Amino acid sequence: MAYFNEIGKINYEGATSTNPYAFKFYNPEEIVGGKTMEEQLRFAVAYWHTFTANGTDPFGSGTMFRPWDKFTGMDLAKARVEAAFEFFEKLNVPYFCFHDIDIAPEGDNLQETLHNIDVIVAMIKDYMKDSKTKLLWNTANMFTHPRFVHGAATSSNADVFAYAATKVKKGLEVGKELGAQNYVFWGGREGYETLLNTDMKLELDNLGRFLHMAVDYAKEIDFDAQFLIEPKPKEPTTHQYDFDVATGHAFLQKYDLDQYFKFNIEANHATLAGHTFEHELHYARINGMLGSVDANQGDPLLGWDTDEFPTDLYATTLAMYEILKNGGLGRGGLNFDAKVRRGSFEKEDLFHAHIAGMDSFAVGLKVAQRLIEDRVLEGIVSERYRSFQDGIGKDIVDGKANFKTLEAHARNMGEITNKSGQMEKIKATINQYLLTTFA
Repeated sequence: MAYFNEIGKINYEGATSTNPYAFKFYNPEEIVGGKTMEEQLRFAVAYWHTFTANGTDPFGSGTMFRPWDKFTGMDLAKARVEAAFEFFEKLNVPYFCFHDIDIAPEGDNLQETLHNIDVIVAMIKDYMKDSKTKLLWNTANMFTHPRFVHGAATSSNADVFAYAATKVKKGLEVGKELGAQNYVFWGGREGYETLLNTDMKLELDNLGRFLHMAVDYAKEIDFDAQFLIEPKPKEPTTHQYDFDVATGHAFLQKYDLDQYFKFNIEANHATLAGHTFEHELHYARINGMLGSVDANQGDPLLGWDTDEFPTDLYATTLAMYEILKNGGLGRGGLNFDAKVRRGSFEKEDLFHAHIAGMDSFAVGLKVAQRLIEDRVLEGIVSERYRSFQDGIGKDIVDGKANFKTLEAHARNMGEITNKSGQMEKIKATINQYLLTTFA
């Protein structure tokens, strides 16, 4: 069954096109930095926001019109697969991502739930035979059902820990079956609301044990996927254990997991942590931990995870700068963990939103590539830290300095002279590149 008959394949038509169903800046075949845009950006569609979300928010019921919602149960799940692959083909997107309960409904018991997953996975695998769209990553939803009220791997209930392990075990098997390039661990309720009833050490130790079990089972079944941690500071708990990349990195190091995991970094989660998107990407990059990206943005006027489609060109430019400096995303990608606004309830809005997001990152890619080729920021940074390239600064960097040699230098150096950081000039330069790249 077709669900988007009125819409044809989305093609690149250039910046002057007035066709709302065309890419203005994303040309998948265009070479940027030695690779095609498609290879550099590795776009993915998020199954949950695109095919299962109904527009519910904390203040109102669902608003979305989705033609497949006339079905229920497993019939609905199958209809969503049909709609998804039609959407993937028309958008010409190379990847998609899903949670287990996005693709198949939970049954009356665990056995029925696992059976439902098997049925839909077989259907997806069959559709993938004739599709260019592959699985970027999958994951297990361990936060929606009431059983996870106190968490999953960090739950105070050992039975819940076992249930969560079973879901992840299945998720790893599904990932292997469908050829997933990554597997994501987002600790939806892995945190606490109050320390008054929380054994934090036990919960963190159990989370470490859980992730080691996942690593061991992936090896056992020969599932060669990149494992990713997705940080978020809050929501739904008051304090999430994977607060940001730095906190997550410290956790992985403490539990000897850093050799097995990298990070899936979401822009809106960075905002909630009080960071910029590029901060989280930069920290991960300089520590060799940048794995994949959830491409969205938040509303700075709202205090929650709004998951808007990315349209801020300044943000996409700085994000792509970090990604290109990282040597690309490797096995990761740019997954649109983003949802159309509650008022954008027509099925056509799904196309408009993805086109906007893909165009925005295409702009960011081209501007970032120019900044790197012209060594704009590298030159600025190198000049700013020039005092560490020779003399006492080089001794500090080379580990040859100590407090005595530094004191001797300080006593004889005269008056200290600093130079301007020129932040405004730098931002004006980035604006110039943004405005002239497509001129």
